[in-house]
Amino acid sequence: MSNSDILLNVNGIEVIYNHVILVLKGVSLQVREGSVVALLGGNGAGKTTTLRAVSNLLAGERGAVTKGSIELRGERIDKLSTADLVGRGVIQVMEGRHCFAHLSIEENLLTGAYTRRDGKAAVAATLEKVYNYFPRLRDRRATQAAYTSGGEQQMCAIGRALMAKPKMVLLDEPSMGLAPQIALEVFEIVKDLNQREGVTFLLAEQNTHMALRYADYGYILENGRVVMDGAASLLSENEDVKEFYLGMGGGDRKSFKDVKSYKRRKRWLA
Repeated sequence: MSNSDILLNVNGIEVIYNHVILVLKGVSLQVREGSVVALLGGNGAGKTTTLRAVSNLLAGERGAVTKGSIELRGERIDKLSTADLVGRGVIQVMEGRHCFAHLSIEENLLTGAYTRRDGKAAVAATLEKVYNYFPRLRDRRATQAAYTSGGEQQMCAIGRALMAKPKMVLLDEPSMGLAPQIALEVFEIVKDLNQREGVTFLLAEQNTHMALRYADYGYILENGRVVMDGAASLLSENEDVKEFYLGMGGGDRKSFKDVKSYKRRKRWLA
Protein backbone atom coordinates (compact mmCIF):
# COMPACT_ATOMS: atom_id res chain seq x y z
CA MET A 1 0.00 0.00 0.00
CA SER A 2 1.55 3.30 -1.06
CA ASN A 3 1.18 6.39 1.12
CA SER A 4 -0.83 8.12 -1.59
CA ASP A 5 -3.51 5.40 -1.28
CA ILE A 6 -4.02 5.94 2.46
CA LEU A 7 -7.08 8.01 3.24
CA LEU A 8 -7.09 7.53 7.01
CA ASN A 9 -4.10 6.81 9.22
CA VAL A 10 -4.68 6.15 12.94
CA ASN A 11 -1.33 5.93 14.69
CA GLY A 12 -1.02 4.54 18.22
CA ILE A 13 -3.96 6.35 19.80
CA GLU A 14 -4.96 6.06 23.44
CA VAL A 15 -8.41 7.15 24.59
CA ILE A 16 -9.30 7.93 28.19
CA TYR A 17 -12.81 8.51 29.55
CA ASN A 18 -13.46 10.67 32.60
CA HIS A 19 -9.71 11.31 32.92
CA VAL A 20 -9.12 7.85 34.40
CA ILE A 21 -10.59 5.01 32.30
CA LEU A 22 -8.19 3.83 29.60
CA VAL A 23 -10.29 2.40 26.77
CA LEU A 24 -8.01 2.33 23.71
CA LYS A 25 -4.37 1.29 24.17
CA GLY A 26 -2.15 2.12 21.23
CA VAL A 27 -4.63 1.43 18.42
CA SER A 28 -3.20 1.81 14.92
CA LEU A 29 -4.99 1.22 11.63
CA GLN A 30 -5.03 2.41 8.05
CA VAL A 31 -7.90 2.79 5.60
CA ARG A 32 -7.09 2.80 1.91
CA GLU A 33 -9.14 5.12 -0.27
CA GLY A 34 -12.00 3.28 -1.96
CA SER A 35 -11.92 0.31 0.43
CA VAL A 36 -14.24 -1.22 3.01
CA VAL A 37 -12.43 -1.79 6.32
CA ALA A 38 -14.05 -3.60 9.23
CA LEU A 39 -13.40 -3.13 12.95
CA LEU A 40 -14.27 -6.44 14.56
CA GLY A 41 -14.57 -7.68 18.12
CA GLY A 42 -17.04 -8.30 20.90
CA ASN A 43 -19.06 -5.79 22.86
CA GLY A 44 -16.72 -3.44 24.74
CA ALA A 45 -13.70 -4.19 22.57
CA GLY A 46 -13.29 -0.53 21.60
CA LYS A 47 -14.84 -0.42 18.13
CA THR A 48 -17.27 2.44 18.73
CA THR A 49 -14.66 4.41 20.67
CA THR A 50 -12.29 4.11 17.70
CA LEU A 51 -14.91 5.50 15.33
CA ARG A 52 -15.73 8.33 17.71
CA ALA A 53 -12.05 9.16 18.05
CA VAL A 54 -11.83 9.53 14.26
CA SER A 55 -14.98 11.67 14.04
CA ASN A 56 -14.14 13.72 17.17
CA LEU A 57 -17.32 12.77 19.00
CA LEU A 58 -15.58 11.70 22.20
CA ALA A 59 -16.07 14.95 24.09
CA GLY A 60 -19.80 14.32 24.44
CA GLU A 61 -18.93 11.09 26.26
CA ARG A 62 -16.27 12.79 28.42
CA GLY A 63 -13.56 11.06 26.44
CA ALA A 64 -10.36 12.31 24.82
CA VAL A 65 -7.50 11.09 22.65
CA THR A 66 -4.48 11.45 24.95
CA LYS A 67 -1.75 9.89 22.80
CA GLY A 68 -1.11 9.19 19.14
CA SER A 69 -2.37 10.89 16.02
CA ILE A 70 -5.16 10.66 13.45
CA GLU A 71 -4.53 11.83 9.89
CA LEU A 72 -6.78 12.25 6.85
CA ARG A 73 -4.71 12.32 3.66
CA GLY A 74 -1.68 13.25 5.75
CA GLU A 75 -3.41 16.11 7.62
CA ARG A 76 -3.78 15.87 11.39
CA ILE A 77 -7.51 15.89 12.16
CA ASP A 78 -7.63 14.92 15.85
CA LYS A 79 -8.01 18.57 16.87
CA LEU A 80 -10.61 19.49 14.26
CA SER A 81 -14.29 19.90 15.08
CA THR A 82 -16.84 17.40 13.85
CA ALA A 83 -18.20 20.13 11.56
CA ASP A 84 -14.73 20.55 10.02
CA LEU A 85 -14.59 16.82 9.40
CA VAL A 86 -17.97 16.85 7.68
CA GLY A 87 -16.57 19.58 5.44
CA ARG A 88 -13.70 17.22 4.57
CA GLY A 89 -16.14 14.45 3.71
CA VAL A 90 -15.97 12.30 6.87
CA ILE A 91 -19.48 11.35 8.05
CA GLN A 92 -20.42 9.05 10.94
CA VAL A 93 -23.58 6.94 11.05
CA MET A 94 -24.14 6.35 14.74
CA GLU A 95 -25.04 3.06 16.34
CA GLY A 96 -28.77 2.78 16.95
CA ARG A 97 -30.08 4.46 13.77
CA HIS A 98 -30.42 7.99 15.16
CA CYS A 99 -33.18 9.42 12.97
CA PHE A 100 -35.26 12.48 13.80
CA ALA A 101 -38.40 10.67 14.91
CA HIS A 102 -40.82 13.56 14.27
CA LEU A 103 -39.53 14.25 10.73
CA SER A 104 -40.51 12.34 7.62
CA ILE A 105 -38.02 10.06 5.90
CA GLU A 106 -37.42 12.65 3.18
CA GLU A 107 -36.97 15.45 5.71
CA ASN A 108 -34.43 13.28 7.54
CA LEU A 109 -32.53 12.70 4.32
CA LEU A 110 -32.48 16.39 3.46
CA THR A 111 -30.92 17.28 6.81
CA GLY A 112 -27.84 15.43 5.56
CA ALA A 113 -27.41 18.03 2.83
CA TYR A 114 -27.47 20.99 5.23
CA THR A 115 -23.79 21.83 4.78
CA ARG A 116 -23.80 21.61 0.99
CA ARG A 117 -23.37 24.74 -1.09
CA ASP A 118 -23.77 23.36 -4.60
CA GLY A 119 -27.43 24.28 -5.12
CA LYS A 120 -30.87 22.72 -4.95
CA ALA A 121 -30.55 20.87 -8.25
CA ALA A 122 -27.44 19.02 -7.09
CA VAL A 123 -29.10 18.13 -3.78
CA ALA A 124 -32.19 16.87 -5.63
CA ALA A 125 -29.97 14.72 -7.86
CA THR A 126 -28.30 13.17 -4.80
CA LEU A 127 -31.70 12.54 -3.20
CA GLU A 128 -32.81 10.72 -6.34
CA LYS A 129 -29.62 8.64 -6.22
CA VAL A 130 -30.32 7.74 -2.57
CA TYR A 131 -33.84 6.65 -3.49
CA ASN A 132 -32.42 4.49 -6.26
CA TYR A 133 -30.19 2.72 -3.74
CA PHE A 134 -32.96 2.52 -1.13
CA PRO A 135 -36.26 2.13 -3.03
CA ARG A 136 -38.02 1.32 0.22
CA LEU A 137 -37.26 4.86 1.40
CA ARG A 138 -38.90 6.28 -1.71
CA ASP A 139 -42.07 4.39 -0.82
CA ARG A 140 -41.92 5.70 2.76
CA ARG A 141 -40.67 9.22 1.98
CA ALA A 142 -43.66 10.98 3.57
CA THR A 143 -43.84 8.74 6.65
CA GLN A 144 -42.57 9.97 10.00
CA ALA A 145 -39.36 8.11 10.86
CA ALA A 146 -40.84 7.03 14.21
CA TYR A 147 -43.37 4.89 12.32
CA THR A 148 -40.88 3.05 10.12
CA SER A 149 -39.13 -0.26 10.77
CA GLY A 150 -35.63 -0.67 12.19
CA GLY A 151 -34.33 -1.63 8.78
CA GLU A 152 -35.88 1.43 7.16
CA GLN A 153 -34.41 3.67 9.84
CA GLN A 154 -30.96 2.18 9.27
CA MET A 155 -31.33 2.80 5.55
CA CYS A 156 -32.47 6.34 6.32
CA ALA A 157 -29.42 6.96 8.52
CA ILE A 158 -27.05 5.73 5.81
CA GLY A 159 -28.96 7.65 3.13
CA ARG A 160 -28.73 10.83 5.20
CA ALA A 161 -24.96 10.40 5.37
CA LEU A 162 -24.83 9.99 1.59
CA MET A 163 -26.70 13.27 1.13
CA ALA A 164 -23.55 15.05 2.37
CA LYS A 165 -21.56 13.51 -0.53
CA PRO A 166 -19.02 11.86 1.81
CA LYS A 167 -15.54 10.65 0.97
CA MET A 168 -15.62 8.26 3.93
CA VAL A 169 -18.48 6.91 6.03
CA LEU A 170 -17.88 5.68 9.58
CA LEU A 171 -20.60 3.09 10.06
CA ASP A 172 -21.26 1.84 13.59
CA GLU A 173 -22.92 -1.59 14.01
CA PRO A 174 -25.07 -1.49 10.85
CA SER A 175 -26.61 -4.93 11.48
CA MET A 176 -27.50 -4.40 15.14
CA GLY A 177 -31.12 -5.28 15.87
CA LEU A 178 -31.94 -6.11 12.27
CA ALA A 179 -33.36 -9.33 10.90
CA PRO A 180 -30.67 -11.30 9.04
CA GLN A 181 -32.22 -10.67 5.62
CA ILE A 182 -32.45 -6.91 6.23
CA ALA A 183 -28.86 -6.83 7.53
CA LEU A 184 -27.76 -8.63 4.38
CA GLU A 185 -29.61 -6.05 2.27
CA VAL A 186 -27.86 -3.20 4.10
CA PHE A 187 -24.43 -4.76 3.56
CA GLU A 188 -25.19 -5.34 -0.12
CA ILE A 189 -25.97 -1.65 -0.47
CA VAL A 190 -22.76 -0.70 1.37
CA LYS A 191 -20.72 -2.79 -1.06
CA ASP A 192 -22.62 -1.34 -4.01
CA LEU A 193 -21.98 2.21 -2.81
CA ASN A 194 -18.31 1.38 -2.38
CA GLN A 195 -17.94 -0.11 -5.85
CA ARG A 196 -20.16 2.28 -7.83
CA GLU A 197 -19.71 5.56 -5.99
CA GLY A 198 -16.22 5.03 -4.61
CA VAL A 199 -17.31 5.71 -1.02
CA THR A 200 -14.78 4.49 1.54
CA PHE A 201 -16.24 2.73 4.58
CA LEU A 202 -14.80 2.12 8.03
CA LEU A 203 -17.39 0.02 9.83
CA ALA A 204 -17.62 -1.42 13.31
CA GLU A 205 -19.48 -4.70 13.42
CA GLN A 206 -20.00 -7.57 15.88
CA ASN A 207 -21.25 -9.88 13.14
CA THR A 208 -17.77 -10.97 12.08
CA HIS A 209 -18.96 -13.41 9.42
CA MET A 210 -21.07 -10.76 7.69
CA ALA A 211 -18.40 -8.06 7.93
CA LEU A 212 -15.61 -10.22 6.54
CA ARG A 213 -17.83 -11.24 3.65
CA TYR A 214 -18.14 -7.64 2.47
CA ALA A 215 -14.95 -5.96 3.73
CA ASP A 216 -11.58 -5.77 2.00
CA TYR A 217 -9.56 -5.62 5.21
CA GLY A 218 -10.22 -6.19 8.89
CA TYR A 219 -8.88 -5.26 12.32
CA ILE A 220 -9.83 -7.31 15.37
CA LEU A 221 -9.94 -5.46 18.69
CA GLU A 222 -9.91 -6.93 22.16
CA ASN A 223 -9.85 -4.90 25.35
CA GLY A 224 -8.90 -1.75 23.49
CA ARG A 225 -6.04 -3.24 21.49
CA VAL A 226 -5.68 -4.47 17.91
CA VAL A 227 -4.84 -8.14 18.29
CA MET A 228 -4.95 -9.15 14.63
CA ASP A 229 -5.41 -7.59 11.21
CA GLY A 230 -5.26 -8.68 7.61
CA ALA A 231 -7.11 -9.06 4.35
CA ALA A 232 -10.71 -10.09 5.01
CA SER A 233 -10.32 -13.26 2.94
CA LEU A 234 -7.33 -14.34 5.04
CA LEU A 235 -8.95 -13.46 8.38
CA SER A 236 -12.01 -15.53 7.51
CA GLU A 237 -9.75 -18.55 7.03
CA ASN A 238 -7.61 -17.95 10.13
CA GLU A 239 -8.05 -20.69 12.73
CA ASP A 240 -8.05 -18.26 15.68
CA VAL A 241 -10.68 -16.08 14.04
CA LYS A 242 -12.79 -19.12 13.19
CA GLU A 243 -12.68 -20.33 16.77
CA PHE A 244 -13.25 -17.08 18.65
CA TYR A 245 -15.38 -15.05 16.25
CA LEU A 246 -17.01 -17.35 13.72
CA GLY A 247 -18.04 -20.15 16.11
CA MET A 248 -16.10 -22.76 14.17
CA GLY A 249 -13.55 -25.24 15.44
CA GLY A 250 -12.29 -25.39 19.00
CA GLY A 251 -13.84 -28.79 19.57
CA ASP A 252 -11.16 -29.82 22.06
CA ARG A 253 -11.69 -26.80 24.29
CA LYS A 254 -13.34 -27.86 27.54
CA SER A 255 -13.74 -24.71 29.62
CA PHE A 256 -13.48 -20.93 29.69
CA LYS A 257 -10.10 -21.36 31.37
CA ASP A 258 -8.86 -22.92 28.14
CA VAL A 259 -10.11 -19.88 26.25
CA LYS A 260 -8.20 -17.49 28.50
CA SER A 261 -4.97 -19.44 28.23
CA TYR A 262 -5.41 -19.61 24.48
CA LYS A 263 -5.80 -15.85 24.30
CA ARG A 264 -2.63 -15.38 26.32
CA ARG A 265 -0.53 -17.11 23.69
CA LYS A 266 2.09 -14.77 22.35
CA ARG A 267 1.05 -15.21 18.72
CA TRP A 268 -2.50 -14.04 19.56
CA LEU A 269 -1.43 -10.96 21.51
CA ALA A 270 1.47 -10.00 19.26
